[in-house]
Amino acid sequence: MIDLRRLHVLRAVAHYGTVTAAARALHFTPSAASQQIRQLARDLDVDLLEPQGRGVRLTPAAESLLAHADAIQARWDQAERDLSADQGAPAGVLRVTGFPVAISVLLAPMAVRLGERHPRLSVRIAEAEVTRSFDLLFEGAVDLAVVESTPRNPPLSDTRFDQQPLLDDPFDLVVPAVHPLAGHERIDLAEAAREPWIVPVPDSPCRPHVLAACGAAGFAPDVVHHACDWNVTAHLVAHGLGVALIPRLARLAPDLPVTRVHCTGNPRRRLLTCTRGGGHARPAVAAALWELRELAPTAVA
Repeated sequence: MIDLRRLHVLRAVAHYGTVTAAARALHFTPSAASQQIRQLARDLDVDLLEPQGRGVRLTPAAESLLAHADAIQARWDQAERDLSADQGAPAGVLRVTGFPVAISVLLAPMAVRLGERHPRLSVRIAEAEVTRSFDLLFEGAVDLAVVESTPRNPPLSDTRFDQQPLLDDPFDLVVPAVHPLAGHERIDLAEAAREPWIVPVPDSPCRPHVLAACGAAGFAPDVVHHACDWNVTAHLVAHGLGVALIPRLARLAPDLPVTRVHCTGNPRRRLLTCTRGGGHARPAVAAALWELRELAPTAVA
């Protein structure tokens, strides 16, 4: 008999990249996680890990086993969904996560609507950035996430997750209210090529979008300030310290003396809904997805 918990440890090593990171996520010690992998290898009489530099990597046998492990997990998730479907209307606890703007504009109103339509359903919201949202889904700690599409996301072909487009969020050029460009309804971004720029911090999912938009307009921005929060960025703009591209979903403080200007070429980021593979079929998740699709068209108006 194979201990399915050991398969889960192997899946975690593959997901997090190292035994240490997998152990941390599973609340194991690294030695305990390694022992689980070694015992699984003995059960199957194959090598699952091999040395690579100072660490280890999965062997071809482990990679082959992972496909079966993911399939087993998917079947178990399907069994849970079937049991949930037998219970009728959405009920119980729905755990959702998203980055700050998604929570403010989409997930919070979604939770209110679900409470009105399905009084037996309780929504629990947790803030998390994109990478962490995928980790929480993998761990089974959340049922649904709203994430940005980034190159660091798992590929759409990864059957562990079901990623679906939700909306495209355009970037506007944000300038001081007294700036010469503030009077334009729409501009070519190249008109701001000589301005000082405020851009997201290096590890922000939005930074590549901003730099790519500037590159597509034919220039590299003169970056003078970095910020994480969009309202912090807007305050820097309001003080005349630079211009910035800010997503339209970001709700800026209403009293700030800044102006949003639409950009030719419509630079944008894509937001996705994400569940574990097949998770969209659960009644509670299906109800949440329906509400999100209803909210999305008006969110960026």
